[in-house]
Amino acid sequence: MALLGLLKMNPIELVRTNEAIWKEQFKGKKLSNKAIVKAMITYPQLIERPIVVKGDTAIIARPPERVLDFI
Repeated sequence: MALLGLLKMNPIELVRTNEAIWKEQFKGKKLSNKAIVKAMITYPQLIERPIVVKGDTAIIARPPERVLDFI
């Protein structure tokens, strides 16, 4: 949850919704933020990545060039 705070994102914004596991088990269901976080813990492949943290801020480093502006 701390990482979500650094990213300034809601849990669903960090989910890779095109992953098969998401489509098979979670798509179309109304999930709480807590349930979405639990799904990402259970299935880490659902997490958008890479994530880069610098101090008290974080970004999803896509495209990779975005890291250059961040650091």
